[in-house]
Amino acid sequence: MEKGKTKTSTAGKLNDRGLKGFTLIELTVVVFLIGLMLLITVPRVRDTMLTDGLKSTVNHLTNTARELRSDAVRNQVNYVLHLDLDNHRIWTYSADMTPEARKEMKDRPYRLPEEVTIQDICCYGKDKITDGEATVTFFKKGYVQPAVLHLAREDRHFTLVINPFLSTIKTYDKYVDFQGGD
Repeated sequence: MEKGKTKTSTAGKLNDRGLKGFTLIELTVVVFLIGLMLLITVPRVRDTMLTDGLKSTVNHLTNTARELRSDAVRNQVNYVLHLDLDNHRIWTYSADMTPEARKEMKDRPYRLPEEVTIQDICCYGKDKITDGEATVTFFKKGYVQPAVLHLAREDRHFTLVINPFLSTIKTYDKYVDFQGGD
């Protein structure tokens, strides 16, 4: 190397194969475009996930059923999921609660979002319930009264299948009719 000369960077300068690296303008444009795409898509995804009343009701019922099964076994007390089809309300209580405590739970129900309805409930050994009130019992031994719940919002339907011995709840994004609650 000759005295007096310093080596300079070749990034961004032309060589025999083209440009090396990216300019600040190119990086800025790419970051801007990614930000623009996120700005457009994230609110739609968020709104779909968080404001869809039917999906949130399905999630609430699924989580509540899991909790009730777990609480029944842990506390060795039967728990009841109470569904009011006419007034679109859901509440829970344990079998050892006093009548006053049950009334308090009934007065603080989960209210279904607007336009979401419980179409019907099929409990094993019983006729399909389409109005009034219905209950699903979670027993302290770890099993549950088998039931099929049908939820609807406009032309969309969900079916929840509560199995007696499985801890999972099957969900279908359509109306699935099970004969005899099987």
